[in-house]
Amino acid sequence: MARFTKGQCQPCPDRPRCTSSRESARNVGFAPREMRELQVRVRAEQQTPDWKARYAVRSGVEGTINEFAHGHGMRHCRYRGQPKAHLQHVFTAIAVNIERLSGLPPTEETPSPRPPTACRGGAGSRSRSGPGARVCGSAPTFP
Repeated sequence: MARFTKGQCQPCPDRPRCTSSRESARNVGFAPREMRELQVRVRAEQQTPDWKARYAVRSGVEGTINEFAHGHGMRHCRYRGQPKAHLQHVFTAIAVNIERLSGLPPTEETPSPRPPTACRGGAGSRSRSGPGARVCGSAPTFP
């Protein structure tokens, strides 16, 4: 740690580049040599494409965790016990996924409608009579 007194700092011509304080002096901390060398090496590694690709995955996950923690109150469980807490987490994840999907633009192609069933007027909806005939909405009967 290097400490400069007020008398040393006031007349210095580089004072505006060093500190914005008008009254106090500057304290400058220096890391040990090993720490500084490690810091320089890690910062150089952070500029490589491989590191940036790995960090991109991490930053995406951190955003999701932050959304859960701050946006949906997941720092505290509403229920006691691991099974109920797990269920709360699963339901919250489902809600977040639905929320994200609802924000997506609609797809270009429209989904094809379901084929009609016998109760909705499809090909097999001819009225039948007899013991095997079924009324729409009723449960099947077995002899």
